[in-house]
Amino acid sequence: MADIQNYTLNFGPQHPAAHGVLRLVLEMDGEVIQRADPHVGLLHRATEKLAETKPYNQSIGYMDRLDYVSMMCNEHGYVLAIEKLLGVTPPLRAQYIRVMFDEITRILNHLLWLGSHGLDIGAMTVFLYCFREREALMDCYEAVSGARMHATYYRPGGVARDLPERMPQYQPSPVRGQASLDALNKDRQGSLLDYLESFTERFPGCVDEYETLLTNNRIWKQRTVGIGAVSAERAIALGFTGPMLRGSGVAWDLRKKQPYEVYDRLDFDIPVGVTGDCYDRYLVRVQEMRESNRIIRQCIAWLRANPGPVMLENHKITPPRRAEMKEDMESLIHHFKLFTEGYCIPAGETYAAVEAPKGEFGCYLISDGANKPYRLKIRAPGFAHLAAMDEMVKGHMLADVVAVISTMDIVFGEIDR
Repeated sequence: MADIQNYTLNFGPQHPAAHGVLRLVLEMDGEVIQRADPHVGLLHRATEKLAETKPYNQSIGYMDRLDYVSMMCNEHGYVLAIEKLLGVTPPLRAQYIRVMFDEITRILNHLLWLGSHGLDIGAMTVFLYCFREREALMDCYEAVSGARMHATYYRPGGVARDLPERMPQYQPSPVRGQASLDALNKDRQGSLLDYLESFTERFPGCVDEYETLLTNNRIWKQRTVGIGAVSAERAIALGFTGPMLRGSGVAWDLRKKQPYEVYDRLDFDIPVGVTGDCYDRYLVRVQEMRESNRIIRQCIAWLRANPGPVMLENHKITPPRRAEMKEDMESLIHHFKLFTEGYCIPAGETYAAVEAPKGEFGCYLISDGANKPYRLKIRAPGFAHLAAMDEMVKGHMLADVVAVISTMDIVFGEIDR
């Protein structure tokens, strides 16, 4: 028989599972992978450098565009770093709103992950199911910020505005009858909190539907059990965080270990895996959606009972109300100075991290006393996970590469930052 030599295969960047910007150079022995070399840098966002050229408050919108599936969580890390250097604490109501939207973002992220993970492996129906619920939560983003994705809702000192008292309604249309219009608007008659509460009541049943499709599905288990397994010790050594680390059995979650905002007041559990394979990471993320649902319900109950300010009244760092700005000269000057020059932050350095859906998202910020950062360094969770690609796929088949990329939940906006 002829000797078969290793050959090199380009996986991506045009491959549908490579997300358009990942090029993997695979060294193959037949169908088995001997080596995987991830080539990154095809996206080149330069977010950190851009942030160093702009006043602090003008870079919040850039954070949404890093991991563009976990928008508000990215803002949260950056805003926390600014608040640490300024030495300010937002009002308690703003902290609860932030935590609630962090968990909404976690569910949004995991729904997109689960749908696309299923699609990559060949389970098509779950994608349609996940996007049904995702659409309902995107409306919450739109209700508070006006944008469905890049919200720029968190601000140093609080959040941009309080929760709306009325949800936007679907409008009559030539292609929509009155009955379907009434059904679409049924949950939208009250406030955002009423809308969210009705969502949290039905969402656990939706997660049950996803699990019915996948958890004990023979083909799903054949594609994920034992694939890309990472031991707990190795996961720690590789710098894994989030579900990638917890899937290997390490109960590390910043919301419990280093609580920020009001997480220490809330009751929730941290799901962990056992073997650290693709199937364990799937189970961890599905359970995280259930826990996020619990947290959102607790936030809703507190926010209903405790009205109050959502922004500090220090107009050196927070804008005055529009109505005041129209009538009061001092407020107009504050507004003008804030949005043209921003504010100067005392010299110093800080690191603030949040438990983003993909893992620890941190901002290392150095201030030299000017109105823009001297240096901003972002610690993106996906970079450490992608760095372990070679180790995770070695010895697996070519088809398993797709499953491993999916289970990492990679978004290149934060990797090529």
